[in-house]
Amino acid sequence: MMARMQCILPDRPRPLHGLAATRAIEQEAAADLPPQTLMRRAGLATARLARALAPHARTAWVVCGPGNNGGDGLEAAMHLRHAGLLVSVTWLGTEARLPPDAHQALQRARAAGLVFAEQPPEALTAADIGIDALVGIGLAPGDAPRPPPPRWRALLQQLREGPACLLSVDLPSGLQCDTGAWAPGFAPAEGLRADCHTLALLTLKPGLFTAEGRDAAGTVWLDTLGIANQDARASAWLCGPSAPAPRRHASHKGSFGDVAVIGGEGLARRGMGMEGAALLAAGAALHAGAGRVLLALLDGAPPAAALWAPELMQRHVKALELQALTVVCGCGGGEAVADVLPAVLARAARLVLDADALNAIAGNAALQSALAARATGQWGTILTPHPLEAARLLGVSAQAVQADRLAAAHSLAERFGCICVLKGSGTVVAGPGRLPSINPTGNARLATAGTGDVLAGMVGARWAAGDGAYAAACSAVFQHGQLADHWPADRPLVASGLASKKIE
Repeated sequence: MMARMQCILPDRPRPLHGLAATRAIEQEAAADLPPQTLMRRAGLATARLARALAPHARTAWVVCGPGNNGGDGLEAAMHLRHAGLLVSVTWLGTEARLPPDAHQALQRARAAGLVFAEQPPEALTAADIGIDALVGIGLAPGDAPRPPPPRWRALLQQLREGPACLLSVDLPSGLQCDTGAWAPGFAPAEGLRADCHTLALLTLKPGLFTAEGRDAAGTVWLDTLGIANQDARASAWLCGPSAPAPRRHASHKGSFGDVAVIGGEGLARRGMGMEGAALLAAGAALHAGAGRVLLALLDGAPPAAALWAPELMQRHVKALELQALTVVCGCGGGEAVADVLPAVLARAARLVLDADALNAIAGNAALQSALAARATGQWGTILTPHPLEAARLLGVSAQAVQADRLAAAHSLAERFGCICVLKGSGTVVAGPGRLPSINPTGNARLATAGTGDVLAGMVGARWAAGDGAYAAACSAVFQHGQLADHWPADRPLVASGLASKKIE
């Protein structure tokens, strides 16, 4: 059988399958194959990856749960024992309640002489391997209203904090397949380790790439277990890089669109000058390839563009021909942005709303109606909220947004008839009537002031240059994260540097 395993890199778009789609694929595949085939393939794949990740391992500890994920772990344990490792299995099932394939795996494991133990081997070292086969996708939303048993929590803590390399089978135990949120009681007590891996089986799950998933899963691998591609059943997509648009020699600055940035409340209004946010967005649009960038600072802010980028063209808001521009509005807008939003919402042909523009809309029913009305005309809108801004727009808590990021982004897109870019770990891009996309690039170095303003400017530039709204959002988010991933390790990431940085 041809090799199926691959390490998931941010190199191309990939389909993601939620719980319902994955179970349907699994059931159909199992019906066409001899009994136990998928479980045996999963166990073999897990053992092979374990050996590759810990080539010098002498000992393996496999924690197996009461369902099919535990059966996968038992199959892997048998292969590791045959490879010469000292294998210790901690099994948490009840034989009378086991699914048929897992029951067969348990019988085979006993016949093979596997050692079953209540606790991890004492001799585990950093060269060894620990395998989490406790839950997998067997924990659906709503299945765990109560925390897991104390023994489960204790074993997971030992796996996560122990010295051995950690490999999770299909999903880290307790991570929700569709959302990337932890089920109650499963979150690590002391944070997460860097040297963890997850082997996704059959499909890639959305929860591996957003919310808590990126930290929990570590390096993600995929083995399709020999089952044909199932793109048509995807629940979401993982973003990939977009090819840069070719620039013809016979072109001019007008060929690549005009971006206007409206924001930057002045110091005089409240003693809280925020011109820097607008400058960051404008500079990012300039370096992302916009033909011209116009900067409209609010509330009598002093001219500052020439001090930062002489290419920026300063304008008063009233002098902007909004119908002909891609407008980025809200960066550092403070209270002053509310004064210009009615006109911007009514007249901007292409509008990226960020930061204080979103907060102003969230607190004003008339502005919300004006935003929703844009979808009935020819105007396009992209929202770029972080979780708290999204929560204000939806009238919920930030915790509720983070509990299901894809659903929150979808709700905003449907409510306002727009593209929504929900920022955070695994940024989600959603649009009305289409599958959401999750971005795989970026890291915690982006958690610094101004990087969101940079993203808004990049989105505006891609849209102005000719990308469709959804494509512009996906490509800008991907490149924004990629810049952070390529950032020199010995230099702090600051937004002003990010705004002018090019991928080398």
